Amino acid sequence: MFIRRDSVYFEVRTRLLRPSRVAAWGARVRACTRHDSLQKAYFKYTRFNKEDRFLRLYGVDGHEIAFGYLGVDLAEREKAFDCLAAGHRKPSDVQCFEWMQKARLYLSHEERPEGLNCYTVEWSSLTDKYNPVDCYEDGEQYGHWYGGGRTLGMAWPVQLGTVEMSPFVTGHVGRHRWGSVLGRYFINSKGVAITVHPNTPLHVSINAGRDNRLCLKASHDEFAYRRTTVGLPVLNYTVCTARNMKTLHAALSEKMLWDGLKASDTEIINSLLTEPVWQLAPSRRELLNESTMVNYTEDIIALGFIKQGHVLLNEFWQAEMGDFSLDQKRFPTMKETINIIHRRGFRIVVTIQPFISTESSNFANAVREGILVRQFGSEHNVPALTRYKTVQSAGMLDITNKNCGPWLQRQLKDLVQKYQFDAFYLDMGSAYDLPRHYMFAENLTNPDYYKSLFTQTVSDSVNVFGVSSAISRPPAPIFVSLLSLASTWDSLQVIIPTMLTYGIVGYPFLLPGPVGGDFQVGNVSLHALIPPDNPSSELLESQSLKECRQRGQHYNESRELVMRWMQLATFLPVIRYARLPSDCDPQVLQLTKNLTSLRQQIINPLLKRYVQEALETAVPLIRPLWMLDPSDTTCYIVKDEFSVGEEVIVAPILRPGATEREVYLPAGVWKDGIEGSLRKGSRWIHNYKIPLDKIAYFVKMPNNTRF
Repeated sequence: MFIRRDSVYFEVRTRLLRPSRVAAWGARVRACTRHDSLQKAYFKYTRFNKEDRFLRLYGVDGHEIAFGYLGVDLAEREKAFDCLAAGHRKPSDVQCFEWMQKARLYLSHEERPEGLNCYTVEWSSLTDKYNPVDCYEDGEQYGHWYGGGRTLGMAWPVQLGTVEMSPFVTGHVGRHRWGSVLGRYFINSKGVAITVHPNTPLHVSINAGRDNRLCLKASHDEFAYRRTTVGLPVLNYTVCTARNMKTLHAALSEKMLWDGLKASDTEIINSLLTEPVWQLAPSRRELLNESTMVNYTEDIIALGFIKQGHVLLNEFWQAEMGDFSLDQKRFPTMKETINIIHRRGFRIVVTIQPFISTESSNFANAVREGILVRQFGSEHNVPALTRYKTVQSAGMLDITNKNCGPWLQRQLKDLVQKYQFDAFYLDMGSAYDLPRHYMFAENLTNPDYYKSLFTQTVSDSVNVFGVSSAISRPPAPIFVSLLSLASTWDSLQVIIPTMLTYGIVGYPFLLPGPVGGDFQVGNVSLHALIPPDNPSSELLESQSLKECRQRGQHYNESRELVMRWMQLATFLPVIRYARLPSDCDPQVLQLTKNLTSLRQQIINPLLKRYVQEALETAVPLIRPLWMLDPSDTTCYIVKDEFSVGEEVIVAPILRPGATEREVYLPAGVWKDGIEGSLRKGSRWIHNYKIPLDKIAYFVKMPNNTRF
């Protein structure tokens, strides 16, 4: 079907669009036709109709690259007035419109270096009954959107998923709309990017209802964005355009954010890229003790082919969460134990949280000091309580309190001085782990600012290895962790789009979860899966014979998952283990040996080479294919491949029983990592064979390579 508008024909592909999309398209074209005379080019490369509030953005070649519906909740064709007219002078570079007693809209334009055109859109509510909402077309002729953060299903691009309108704050995927790492940044394959101001009480939806749209809303509520902290809601964001999305993303990335980085910081980064993380996170406190640590490190050394790396302890090194001191019953000679582990070449990292259990020896002290988050509306310093993980009742350190930071820093410095811990891992939970009726000493317009303040406070006094949650890039050399994943194939499939999304929104240094997943599903955990003919493990000795047999039944299918997970992990920035490879059968152990050799020869040098670029430009180490060739539209939709820098394409198997897959190679000549042959890019490889003990990867050859 073709629709004519001003002698230009638009094709509506009815087979590819839902009926509601076809109707919406037709309605919009008819509306545009009726009101073309009302559209004005207020700024370069734009057209805006203040009556229908349609905003069009154009590329330098004149093609329309974005279509926005501004003020969605205003009445259709509600009359707009020129604001700031009565006794006020309007800046020459700002257009201002007002909808009486509802909202005011400011539009401005700025030309930036590298060919960027940026437009600021700012809605100010004039009543508490109006919350501004703007939406932008997603998919079809307006390209593909990326960014935001982790969502349920982790769609890449985002138009393949659905998110109902919800507060853009960190949460637990499955219980909440968004995950633990977020960035107020969305970029489109047409060379359009949206950056939302940090003070906007932001809500976001993706493809909610009948329409394929990315929508932004400013609204206060009773939890995430408290009505009492600020005035009426303001929706403030900037839309920038460039000739392609690679140029645009590079221009918008923060440059030299880590100026002043010490040589020791770079050393820590390189150690994480080249040495594994050995996670000790038992489900019960009593399973973590000195002999566990000593035996674990002995077994790692006995493998003979893996570097020692970092031993990461969960919070059970304490008697209670928030003690910030060792449990003397389980760690009576910890100084000597840590000396032994250090001499073996390991680093010790311990996990801390901002939560203090009411059973902790520190809780009463923190209440007396007045350094806990208070109950909202209480007349006295009544601490607000919450739950976190295994702790059923806990207070939360109020990092906005001027006395809290020094108190916490003293606790951690004493720990380091006494036990020589090498670093700390910050497990900060999500916004929804805050006490329900929280009140900080200083108002935060976004409860997630807490994470940035806590991270900065801790890293100012001791070494920080990584963080579990973030809304802004932490200072180097801190890595940002991926969320916990179940030991399932579905979990394996979300790792790549999650890594790519985190990289795009500004986190180049990422810490994936352990090979095989973090936790069990049902009665089977990959961390406890051991061959049925190997009952000698200390863990199995503590389990019933019935459990052993149950695990043996699941072993073959789980072995495949572990092997495919290990193959993917080999090409990611950091490898984390929760169990020794030797706890599995000889096939898994041999695969780990082969992949370790591959990583040491190819991936480690490559990662180290791209560290400086990431520090200077924030370009991620793990990249989507469109960063290699932004002109190739096929690269926009490939969600199960990635590149390490610009030199290695990785295409893992992510589904059970599969031994072949489709592989896409961007422009250039690539050397096949399995066969050793040369392959030409800008095309698909169909039915590419990948045995269980192999992973598909392709190394970029010099441009003058003859094919």
